[in-house]
Amino acid sequence: MPLILVSGYPCSGKTYRSQQLIDFFRSRISTFTDGRLARLKVHHINDQSLGISRNVYYTARTEKDARAAFSSAVKRVLGRDDIVVADGLNYIKGFRYQLYCEAKAVQTTNCVVHVGTSIDKCRELYKNASASNSAEEYSSEDFENLIFRYEEPNGMTRWDSPLFTVPYDDPTPPLEKIWEALVGSDGKAKVVRPNAATVLKPATEQDYLYELDKTTSDIVMTITAYQKDHAGEGGGSVCVLNVEGAVNLPANPLSLPQLQRLRRQYIALNRQHRLSKSRIAEAFVDYLNDSLQ
Repeated sequence: MPLILVSGYPCSGKTYRSQQLIDFFRSRISTFTDGRLARLKVHHINDQSLGISRNVYYTARTEKDARAAFSSAVKRVLGRDDIVVADGLNYIKGFRYQLYCEAKAVQTTNCVVHVGTSIDKCRELYKNASASNSAEEYSSEDFENLIFRYEEPNGMTRWDSPLFTVPYDDPTPPLEKIWEALVGSDGKAKVVRPNAATVLKPATEQDYLYELDKTTSDIVMTITAYQKDHAGEGGGSVCVLNVEGAVNLPANPLSLPQLQRLRRQYIALNRQHRLSKSRIAEAFVDYLNDSLQ
């Protein structure tokens, strides 16, 4: 059943909103006495439940390990009879895409709940929490850094849709709309078709990982060469051999580290979810266009 991905600035009230969602879903489930909806279970996953310290955001290595632990915990309970509330910063769109793919792989619905508390209000709440010493808080440097790096959800992208934004002054999230989007009012399971990139296929083709690495590397080099030949122009479309579509570049030139990061994310997602060799380039172009929107 559904994956509810809660996202927001640090100290924006994500856990409070998550608890409202959990209470609502459990209350609604308790009204059913039999059938599929009566079997639903609600799981709440956040850093506190996993024993992850907020100090992990000080270095990239510890933060990466924390995200891996969070993702693994979500995957363990994600299923057709489970509602998972993933309560975390979830501030990287690539990470949200990864969890979106996990939901698609088990053919269950998902949504993003964006806790839309303003930066000034988050800073106020952070100062109050730090002064009270009621719980472990981020260091001031980490707090500002996480706000700066936050990639706000965009309802126009597949992995951030449907998107429900909850302003700070709203008493509750749009609970009924979220239930309708994820579970539905007729009690029938919503049909979710997995994407080609999320379907686990047997390793029937030889040298798959070599082709995955080489094809994506060639495309990155093609984009880099195009930008070098069109320095100062910005934007543009890069044609890729044997692919109908093109890579649509943003106005600001992409650095090689940015491209390599997207390439590594794509390889990580498809290392086990094997594509046919003929689909690697086309799917990578689609992934780049989605990520660069």
